[in-house]
Parts: sequence; structure tokens; C-alpha cells
Amino acid sequence: MPPAAPDFSWHFTPGNAFRDENGDLGTLSVAAGGTLWLPSGRLVACDPMAYPVLEEGVPPFHDQVSPGRYRLEAALVTWSLADEPPQASPYRDLAAVRLVITEEPTASWEPALSGARRAGDLGPDELQGYGVDAGLGAFHDAAAWPDFADREATRELLRAPFLADGYRHPGPYVITGPEGHQVAVFQSGWGDGVYPTWTGRDEHGGVTCFLTDFFVVPTEREATA
Repeated sequence: MPPAAPDFSWHFTPGNAFRDENGDLGTLSVAAGGTLWLPSGRLVACDPMAYPVLEEGVPPFHDQVSPGRYRLEAALVTWSLADEPPQASPYRDLAAVRLVITEEPTASWEPALSGARRAGDLGPDELQGYGVDAGLGAFHDAAAWPDFADREATRELLRAPFLADGYRHPGPYVITGPEGHQVAVFQSGWGDGVYPTWTGRDEHGGVTCFLTDFFVVPTEREATA
């Protein structure tokens, strides 16, 4: 069985704080990230820059939701560095991003799987995730690929909001293509790696959200007043 999910309600509670291994203080906040259109209700999570992901045939997650527009939320960590004076413009990292499907409370979490993978295929302590080699992650509908078929143009389009603010805000930013399809793009925590997406479920088994964790919040937190 894969490992249990972290307590993501902790990530999305503004004001919660922890110290990292260097003694730096991270304080959590929650930022709205707009809405993402899922015309087919089939969600893909990926690195949109390093791999040919915005193409037909990329497998979406097994769980399909009703077509519609769903809101994005980001759990952000604002850092206060140990033994340094407060910064006028402190740096923020994206700890987790979620696509909210319903407002029902999340009662349980399970790995969001795609393609041929099933939960029973995962070994002890094994997580299914997508690889990041360009410092960015994304959510998009499986049907979005025709709007983003031009690879170089798409890369420039996805870079634009980060370049505009000097990479000070980690996103998410929702990019709309010429036919209205959308991609939500965001910085991947501290950078490259492999990051899992989780499916949240309510007490009846319905999907409440999809959430990607970027491992910014330590598993063992040292809560700070």
C-alpha cells in the first residue's frame, strides 16, 4: 500500500507555521488561483515545459468529474530567514495546489493515478507522481491539447506571467488558448523532482479535489506560535 497522505488541511490553514532544517520560519497562507475549465472532466497533471504533455493521448487521471469550471487554490509558504532581518518583499514558495471540485469536506485521500496504474500496483512507501525538469507544474483538461499544439509558442505563453513579475509569485496562472481551452501553470515548490497528486474524497467516496504536493512542508513539522 502507498503511504498515507499528509494532513493537507494543515497546509491550507492560514497562519500555520513551521521551521525547516535550517531554522527558517515558514508561514502558510492560501491564495485564490482563478478557475480552470474542464470541458471533458478529465484532468491531467504534468510538467508543461519539459515533456510533450500538451498533446493528444496523454492519460488523464482515472477519476472523471462533471465538465465545468473549478476553482484553484494555492498553499503558499512565506519565509523568514533565521538570523536575518525581515525582508521588505519576502520570498514565497508554493507548497501545494488544489483544484476544488466540491465544497464537501475531504474525508480521505488516495493517490491520483492515470494510464495502466492502479492502487494495487503501488508498493510500500511508493507514490505515483509526475516528473518536473523545468521548475513548473500544470493542470489541464485532457482535451486542451489542440489549443497548445505549437510547442515553442506554448512555452513562451506559459513563461510570460512568471517573467512579468520576476518569478516572485509562484502562481497558479491560468493561460487560455485561442479556442478557450486552459492550462493552469505554477512553480513546483523548490524546483525539479517527482511530485504526487492526490484525489480527495468525501465520506461517500465522491471526488472533492485534486491536489499536488511539492514537499515544501516537512512531514514532521515544528509548529511555531
